Amino acid sequence: MQTLSVELGDRSYPIFIGSGLLQQARLQPYIKGNQVMLVSNTTVAPLYKELVRNGLSQFELDEVILPDGEAYKDMQHLNLIFDQLLASRHNRTTTLIALGGGVIGDMTGFAAACYQRGVNFIQLPTTLLSQVDSSVGGKTGVNHPAGKNMIGAFHQPVAVIADTAVLQTLPDSELSAGLAEVIKYGLIYDAAFFDWLEKNARALRDKDEQALAYAIYRSCEIKAELVAQDERESGVRALLNLGHTFGHAIETHAGYGQWLHGEAVAAGTVMAADLSCRMGWISRADVDRIERLFKAAGLPVKPPQDMTPERFRTLMSVDKKVMDGRLRLVLLSSIGQAVVTEQFEQAALMQTLNGGI
Repeated sequence: MQTLSVELGDRSYPIFIGSGLLQQARLQPYIKGNQVMLVSNTTVAPLYKELVRNGLSQFELDEVILPDGEAYKDMQHLNLIFDQLLASRHNRTTTLIALGGGVIGDMTGFAAACYQRGVNFIQLPTTLLSQVDSSVGGKTGVNHPAGKNMIGAFHQPVAVIADTAVLQTLPDSELSAGLAEVIKYGLIYDAAFFDWLEKNARALRDKDEQALAYAIYRSCEIKAELVAQDERESGVRALLNLGHTFGHAIETHAGYGQWLHGEAVAAGTVMAADLSCRMGWISRADVDRIERLFKAAGLPVKPPQDMTPERFRTLMSVDKKVMDGRLRLVLLSSIGQAVVTEQFEQAALMQTLNGGI
C-alpha cells in the first residue's frame, strides 16, 4: 500500500492506494459517529457492497443504490440520497461512503456538503478515472441539461481509499476513459511522466498491476499538490481542466452518458493541443504525439461529426471558466506545461472547431 496526503491544514486527508483495500477494515478511523450511509450504484453494489459492509458491522448502516450512469447525475436522483438520510434520521455526525465511480463520488460528496450543512464522507473509487481524478480534491456536484457539473460545491472527503484490485473487473472502455485523465497529468505537469505513458500504454491497457499502481500514484501525487496550492480553483488548479471545456461541450451535446467523460476529455484535449499549435505554442509534431498516445490508450481523438462550431461555442459559453463573458481555456505551452488563458485568437479557435479547416 502507498499513502499520499492532500495538505489542507486541519482538513488534510490521506489517499490510500493498494490492492485488496476494500477487504481490509480501514474505514473506522474516519467515521466519527454511529451512523453510516453507503451510496453505490446497480453495477458496483453487487460486486463490492458486501466487502464494505463487512467492515462496518458496528455501525448503524443504511444504503442507497442508484442507477448506473452519467444520465442519472441530476437533482432528481440526488434527492434519493436525501430521502434516505431523512427517512433513517441521520444526524450531523453521520458519514456518507461513496462506493463507485465519478458519478457516485460527485453525488455522494454533494449530498454530504448539503446535508445538515455539511457532514463527513469517504471516497471508495472503483474506476480508474475516479481513482486518479474525481475522488481527490473535493469537487462535487450534479449535471444540468444546459451544462455539466454546473451545480455543486467544494467539499473535501476525510479519506480516499483506492483499491487497485477492482480495476481488473473494469470494462476496457472504462479503463481507457481513466487513462485520458492520467495522460492529462503528464501534459500539464510532468513531461517525464508523459514519456513513461508512451512506453507503457500497452501495459496499462492490459491492466498490468505494477504499471497501474504507478500511474495512479503519480496522478494522485500531482493532483494533491495542485489542490493543496489552490483548493477552490482560483489559480493553478484550473490547469486540471485541460481539454475539459471542449469535452464537457461534447458530453452535453451528445447527451450525458453517450460519451464517457474520459472519451470526451481525450477528444477535447486533442482540440486544445491543436489550438495551442495554431497559436504557435507547441509544434504540429507535439500534437501528433499527443494524438498517438490517446489512440494507443483506446480513446477517440475527434468530436462527434454532428457538432458544429456554433454548437460548440454555445455550449462552451456556459463553462465554469467563463469570466465576465470571456471564455478562458487551458492550453499547452509545451508537453508538461499548461496555461489558463483568454489570450487566444478567435480565428484559430474557429479553425480548431471546424476540424482544422
